[in-house]
Amino acid sequence: MNEQNIDILERIGASYYQLTGAERRVADYVLKNNSQVQYMSITQLADECGVAEATVSRFCRRLKLKGFNAFKIELARRSAAPIPKEEEPLSMDTLAGRLQESGRMATDAVKQTLDLMDLDLITKAVEMIEAAPSVLCIGSGGSMIMASECSHQFSTVTSKFSAVSDAHMQSLAVATMDANGVIIQFSYSGATTNGLQVLELARQRGIKIILVTRFEKSPAAKLADVVLRCGSNESPFQFGSVQAKVAQLVVIDALFQEYCLRNRESCEECIQSIASALSVMHV
Repeated sequence: MNEQNIDILERIGASYYQLTGAERRVADYVLKNNSQVQYMSITQLADECGVAEATVSRFCRRLKLKGFNAFKIELARRSAAPIPKEEEPLSMDTLAGRLQESGRMATDAVKQTLDLMDLDLITKAVEMIEAAPSVLCIGSGGSMIMASECSHQFSTVTSKFSAVSDAHMQSLAVATMDANGVIIQFSYSGATTNGLQVLELARQRGIKIILVTRFEKSPAAKLADVVLRCGSNESPFQFGSVQAKVAQLVVIDALFQEYCLRNRESCEECIQSIASALSVMHV
């Protein structure tokens, strides 16, 4: 049988006695908590197991997988097995039921984000934004959509915000921006290769970094000056769920509202100017 078709937990069991002591600690934790691990970052799992991130990576390669994300996908695939029709909740058989469930998940994402929100960190982030001559919003994939939304929201009250979507252009923008500027990076996982490269460049230049992420313990969080956490668990198959976006919007709104309250006069002036300019564009 092709090894790739074997259940991931069975593959762990089959390889168990070929693992090192540290790798076995990872295996033991995964076997006991497999439904939770698919929502964890590599840093978080390493901390829970008391091992280095490199050990987690080696553990994944022992299973003939390319890395930790591929491992999470296998765990998600295992937990996503179809539910027999007779066991499906009745409410999910209807459009109304599915919409109700979607609304519940969005509400949960908002609640989780509010529970995770550190008001002191929100204040610190806003103070960094106030002091910066320019603020660059970046991300990858679905997180770039949220970076653009953040830039758009703040552009209604200040001219210092911009967003860049292309990975190469992000590096170019960071390499040439004022060293007193601020970067706001949106990254649910805090572990995308392109995102980390940009943040490392920013750190080398002394540029301040605000990170919006699900995981407080992630590679990107280690490079950030302020880490703002958003709620909502996202499986490796979702690639930017609505609930994750809702959670990030809560963080954006918290930053925006605090900035506007602290800079009421200049924000009002900017809003009036924009309203006047846009009035000719409406019938």
